[in-house]
Amino acid sequence: MPGNVYLNAIGTAVPDHEAHSAFIGWAQPKIADPRLAKLFGRMVARSGIEHRWTVLPRADDGGSPIGPGGFYENGFMPGTDARMRVYAEQAPALSLEAIDRLAEQVEIDRITHLVLASCTGFVAPGVDQIVARRLGLAPSVERLLVGFMGCYAAVAALRSARHIVRSEPAARVLVVCVELCSLHLQDTGEIEKLLAMLQFGDGAGAALVTSDAAGFELEAPFATTLPDSDRLIRWDITDKGFEMHLSGEVPQRIAQGLADPDFAAAALGGRDVEDIDGWAVHAGGRSILDAVETAYHLPQGALWASRETLHDYGNMSSATLMFALGKLLKGPRIGQGIALAFGPGLAAEGFGFRSAA
Repeated sequence: MPGNVYLNAIGTAVPDHEAHSAFIGWAQPKIADPRLAKLFGRMVARSGIEHRWTVLPRADDGGSPIGPGGFYENGFMPGTDARMRVYAEQAPALSLEAIDRLAEQVEIDRITHLVLASCTGFVAPGVDQIVARRLGLAPSVERLLVGFMGCYAAVAALRSARHIVRSEPAARVLVVCVELCSLHLQDTGEIEKLLAMLQFGDGAGAALVTSDAAGFELEAPFATTLPDSDRLIRWDITDKGFEMHLSGEVPQRIAQGLADPDFAAAALGGRDVEDIDGWAVHAGGRSILDAVETAYHLPQGALWASRETLHDYGNMSSATLMFALGKLLKGPRIGQGIALAFGPGLAAEGFGFRSAA
């Protein structure tokens, strides 16, 4: 019988360039309708986000990427090739920073497998190969690149690591999620698109998954795709980067999905909500966290790790869940935990977890 699998530790990293306020100052004047501009301001105040970080360099005067000498100077929108050149350089670098933070907590020698998730860029050889080479991993290390799954890709990556260790108990799997969302700013005055871009920042998370009984035991995964929802979250690859479409209907549809008895049964694994003392929910936005909290009648503070992640970093796509799990690993012991993320499809995926005995 397959043995138990553990997420031993998580290391996280963000760039040192904070860009949230600069984006707000750039975006709000683009909304021609004064009524909608005021609405944008109210949504900014209610977003629950204080900081977002970007790999893009500071402008010539030390200002934001939108300022003179910045990547998006005077509204100039670079082509996809320019954005991908930045991705090819910065995605491996940020991944390695997260791995360094992981290595401060656990030994990362004898890695047998590397699982890397990212949806904000493409490069070949892939970021997985670049990271493996720079780490000096053995050529025999098995690699898996999880691409373009969006915000729930951390679940897919950790789930894959769990399957690997269950089939090969001696495996030591390095899992990395890296996203550079700030590479895909779009020049628009549409409030829905600006509100979508308001959410996103850059970040990376790295985890070690093994059969060593330390950290969180990873339990059974679950997944569902909500019917008639594929138009609600989309990436379109354009000549000016990847254009995100994030419908304002998403929180409501998520709430409806969570209320579905079959999904609730899968997500909770037969447990009562009252028995869950650890929640790692993808911080896709304040309204999404509110929808989860309302649907399951969670007590105030139950989503503290996710709300702190949203406040400090925004939505970093697949990396976001790693940040929330990392916070929980440093917190009180968890008897029954749920990790839950949402993304294109509209899909919801997750897994159970508990502190190691």
